[in-house]
Amino acid sequence: MVPKFHLPLTAVTILSSLVSHVSATDVEQHDLALFNGTCAQIAAAVSSASDVYYLGSLHYAKDVSHWASSNSQVAACSFEPGTAADVGIALQILGTNRTPFAVKGGGHTSNPGFSSTNGVQIAMYRFSNVDYDATAQTATIGAGLIWDDVYNALEPYGVNVVGGRVTGVGVAGLTLGGGYSWLTNQHGLTIDTVTAFELVLPSGTVTTVTEASDPNLFFGLRGGFNNFGIVTRFTLKTFPQGQVWGGLITITENNIPAVTAATANFAANNTDPKAAIITTYNFLLGQPGVSQLIFYDGPTPPAGTFDEFLAIPYLTKDISTRSFSSLVTATPSNVTAGTRGIFNTVSLLEYPIALLDAIVNETIYYGTTLGLATGTVISYDVEPFLPTLFDHSSTPSAYPPSRTQGLLPLYIYYAWELATSDTIFQDAIRTSAAHLKSVAIAEGQDIADAAVYGNYAIYDTPLTDIYGANVPTLKTLRATVDPTSVMGLAGGRKF
Repeated sequence: MVPKFHLPLTAVTILSSLVSHVSATDVEQHDLALFNGTCAQIAAAVSSASDVYYLGSLHYAKDVSHWASSNSQVAACSFEPGTAADVGIALQILGTNRTPFAVKGGGHTSNPGFSSTNGVQIAMYRFSNVDYDATAQTATIGAGLIWDDVYNALEPYGVNVVGGRVTGVGVAGLTLGGGYSWLTNQHGLTIDTVTAFELVLPSGTVTTVTEASDPNLFFGLRGGFNNFGIVTRFTLKTFPQGQVWGGLITITENNIPAVTAATANFAANNTDPKAAIITTYNFLLGQPGVSQLIFYDGPTPPAGTFDEFLAIPYLTKDISTRSFSSLVTATPSNVTAGTRGIFNTVSLLEYPIALLDAIVNETIYYGTTLGLATGTVISYDVEPFLPTLFDHSSTPSAYPPSRTQGLLPLYIYYAWELATSDTIFQDAIRTSAAHLKSVAIAEGQDIADAAVYGNYAIYDTPLTDIYGANVPTLKTLRATVDPTSVMGLAGGRKF
């Protein structure tokens, strides 16, 4: 089945703005003569299933637009491949011409240049099938989808996959980086459930990579992003999925201490793999508050699981028994679509009250000070999992480099309005992450060398901070698979 691609209203506004405000002079700064020649070659060589678009086209505008406007660039053209073979043709041309390019799945990364370019923007939207195999208990999923579409497509079959937790997140980036999910406590990371990758190698060859067919490349693709080619489809294990319970509660500043106490208690004492939370400390509209997501993989949680959270006075409350897709779309993650933004992270082993209090202090401090630099949202997402979250797979993976510690990712997100403030916010989010890591270490957490999650880590995070001792192996694998560094022409973390 083929779910329809859709754009949030905010994204449509961004697209219109991009088309109307980018001048030809802006584009000419990037040697368009060379890049346009590559665009023309691709257009002439690929099949009728694919298309090349240029500035002024709504297709082009959609293709180059990203969730964070600070990661959108003016490309010479955009390319929407419709077949894996056409992706291979484009890669051969790009490699021969040494033309920079980018690959965009859902476009949800905040790191500048990771999925955007001044050269050829490849947008994977046409890889939009979700094919369920009841016999194999797998789903083959196109790399151009967002998780919302995947959940909707699988819902009639009563099954689900381990994917994103909030609306609007792309399949490709989350999967290739690792993939934390509402179902991680039960089934592991998204990469732990991948059985096959359809991969277009840098040479242009289309291949299917499994653990049996190529264990080294399978290892690299599990957390190694786009270093080894372009993935067009993922085959994931499916699991039975009925109704779930949960949703979003918003809570005002005066009740933050109660939220902190409930979060610390849940993180320390929950043992039910079906129960999960994300406690988000926000600073927006001039004041701190909490967006509390709670989840139970079943129509009703056992008594006592979330009682502390439910007893806290709230501003808004949307908690019910519902479909999995309904719960995911209840999150407000698209509210800030179109603003400038950046992510960063710290990996932790636990969330005690002292550390949560430090996170609240960071939220208020940076919310107050960065508001003067056009800051719109300062956000710290506390994501406790069971310490066994990495125990669901014995197959080696690029990320995490070690499965001896169950790392809990703290997700930090800053959003702002003006490009002139980019450096201010990026420096601040680095400083804040470093401070919170030092607080956790001072509290006794053994995280000095803990790997950080690549999908959350800011763009200049050293490879060793994400992949640890796996870096030399990944560099050797990259050199073997891509000896002429075709994928080095694309953005992202490079081995």
